[in-house]
Amino acid sequence: MMSTNRRVGSSWVTLVAGLAVCVALCGCDDSTRHVAAGHPPAIALPAAQVAVASLPLRPRRLLAVLSLHPPDGVERLRTQSEALFEAGQRDYSAGHLSEARKEFDASLDVLLSSGFDLTAEPRLHELYDHIVETVHTDEMASFQQGDGFAEQPSQPSPLDQVPDLNLPTDLPVDPRLRGSAEGEIQSVEHDLPLTVNDYVLTYLNYFQTPHGRAIVANGLRRAGRYRPLISRVLREEGLPQDLIYLAQAESAFQPQALSKAGARGLWQFMSSSGRIYGLQKTWWVDDREDPEKATRAAARQLRDLYLMFGDWYLAMAAYDAGPLTIQRAVERTGFADFWELYKRNVLPKETRNYVPIILALTLISKDPARYGVEVDPEAADAPDDVKPGHPIDLRLVAETIDSDLDTLRALNPELLRSVTPDDPEFVLHLPTGTAERFYAEIAAIPPDKWVSWRQHRVEDGETLSSIAQQYRIGVTAIAEANNLEPHAPLEAGTKLIIPVEARSDPAMGRLMSYRVRRGDTLESIADEFDVSTEELRHWNHMRSDHVARGMRLRVYPGGMTPPPSAGAPSRRHAAVAPGATPTTASSSEAAHATPSTGPVLYRVKPGETLWSIARGFQTTVEAIRQGNRFLLSRPLEAGDELTILPAQ
Repeated sequence: MMSTNRRVGSSWVTLVAGLAVCVALCGCDDSTRHVAAGHPPAIALPAAQVAVASLPLRPRRLLAVLSLHPPDGVERLRTQSEALFEAGQRDYSAGHLSEARKEFDASLDVLLSSGFDLTAEPRLHELYDHIVETVHTDEMASFQQGDGFAEQPSQPSPLDQVPDLNLPTDLPVDPRLRGSAEGEIQSVEHDLPLTVNDYVLTYLNYFQTPHGRAIVANGLRRAGRYRPLISRVLREEGLPQDLIYLAQAESAFQPQALSKAGARGLWQFMSSSGRIYGLQKTWWVDDREDPEKATRAAARQLRDLYLMFGDWYLAMAAYDAGPLTIQRAVERTGFADFWELYKRNVLPKETRNYVPIILALTLISKDPARYGVEVDPEAADAPDDVKPGHPIDLRLVAETIDSDLDTLRALNPELLRSVTPDDPEFVLHLPTGTAERFYAEIAAIPPDKWVSWRQHRVEDGETLSSIAQQYRIGVTAIAEANNLEPHAPLEAGTKLIIPVEARSDPAMGRLMSYRVRRGDTLESIADEFDVSTEELRHWNHMRSDHVARGMRLRVYPGGMTPPPSAGAPSRRHAAVAPGATPTTASSSEAAHATPSTGPVLYRVKPGETLWSIARGFQTTVEAIRQGNRFLLSRPLEAGDELTILPAQ
C-alpha cells in the first residue's frame, strides 16, 4: 500500500511540474508578477485543460487517496473484540478470573451489540466461534466451574436406555420364567395389581440380560437412599406403597435424571406439569429434582389420575402420556382397560411399554434373588436441616463442616448451582450431626462474603505464602482476615478464613454460551434460562426450533438487559416519586415507557417474559427481580403484579 501511494504521489508532482513549465513558456516575461496576481485565465489555458483531461491520473489519484482510509467497520470491530479477548486470556493465565470473565464477556458483547449480522460477515462469525470455543475448552474448565455458578450435570433417564421390544419377543424367553413370576405373585405382598402376560415377560426377560440387569441393580442400590422418604409420603397421601416402582422405572432413583423429552427428577416431571403440582424452577433451584417435593407432587398427580380413571394401570399410563391421550383412547374403543387398549394399538408406543416395564421391575424388586440380582442398598439419608438465610457457596459449607462438595450435592440435588439462592426460607441439607458446627464456623465470616470467601485447613508444612499462592490472593489479605502477622508460623489443623476476591455472579441478562446436551429441546433450554423460544431464535439467527446436540447457543439468562433507547415517546402515565403510591401501567404503556424515578405497578400478560417487560419499561431484569422478591423462588407467571423499579 505504501509503495503505491509513493508512485501516485511522484506522478502527481511530475504532472504539476510539467504544467508549470508549460505555463512559464507560454505566459508573459514577468512570471513572478503573473503568479502573484493569480489570474485564473492565465493558468486555465485551453491546451492545458485538454492535456489534463486526457490523462488518466485524476481517477487513479482519487482511488489512491480513498484507499489510505478504508471505511471498514467490520475490521475495526474485529480488532476491538480481539483486543478484549486477548486481555481476558492474559488475565486468565495470571489467575485474575474475575477480570478475565468481564473481558471475555465484553469481547462477545462488542460483536453481538454491533448491529452487524455475524452470520453474513465471515470474519466476525469466525472470531465469535473462536472466542466461544476457546473459553469452553478443557483448559477453561476451571474458569467456568470455579465460581460455583455452573449448572450441575444431569443423568440419563433409565427409560431412555431400555430398548423397544416387539412381540413376538426379540429375545428367547426361558419357559421357566413364567412359572417363577406367577409363583412370586402368590408369595409376595403387594398393594397394586400384578399381572404376568407375554408383554410383561418380554421385559422381565430383558432385565435378565447384562445390560438390563445393570439397570435394575443400579435402581435397587439407590432405592435404599430414598425408600423411607417415598414410603412416608405415599402413606401420608393414602396411596399404595408399590407406586415406588414408578420412580424405579422413571429415574432409577436418580434425582438429576433427565429424559430425552426434558422431564427431570425422581418422578420425571415436565416443567409444565410440575408447575401444576407446585414444583417451581428458578436459576438456582429446580423443585423437580427435590426428592420430597417431587414425591409429594407425583403422589398427588397419581391420586388425581386414579380418581379420574378408577384403574391403576390406566392411571400409570396417563402419568406417562397425559390424561387426554388415555381418555381419547378409551372413548375411541369403548374399553377402559389398559391391556385392551394395548392390543388395539391406540396408545403411543412408549406408553404401551411403560406399564409392562413397571410391572417387570416391581416383580424383580420384590424378590431380587429369584432373578439373580444381588445388591447392597445405599444407606437412607437422615440430614440435618439448616436455613442459611443468605446465599452461600457449597464449597464454603463443606469446609466449615469438614465434608466434601459431592456429599452436599447429593443431599441437595435440587440446587442447580453450587450456590444457594437468595431466599431466607431455603433449607439446606447437611450430613447428620453437622448443623451446630456449621453455625459455629460460619459465624466468623460476614454473610455478604459467603459466596466468595473460603475456609482452609492448614496442612503440615504450609505457610501463609503457599496458601496465598493456592488461592491467588495476597498474604496480607489472609493475615488480616485471621488477625495474624504476615510471617507467623501456622499450626497444622488450624482453619483459616480465605478472603477470596468476589467473582462475578451470573447476573440475569449477561451473555453466556450454552452447549446443547442430549435430550435438549429449544423449549427446555428456554425454560431453563427463563427466556422465550422466540428470544433464543433471535439471538442465534435460527429459522426453526431445531437444535442438535453439541450446538452452541447464545443465551441471556432471564432475558437480555435492554439499553435505554434515546428519544422514546414519553410515558403516558405519571411517574411516582419514591415513597409515593405507585401507578398502574398497561402493556401498551409499558411498550412506550421511558425510564422513571419511581415505582410502577404492572400486571403480567400471557407470553411476557422478564426481558420483554424490562425492555418495555427501559429498566433491567435485575431491577425487576430486586423489586419483586418472589421472583427469586419461582418463575414469572401471567397475572403476577410487579412493582417496576427504575434501573440503578
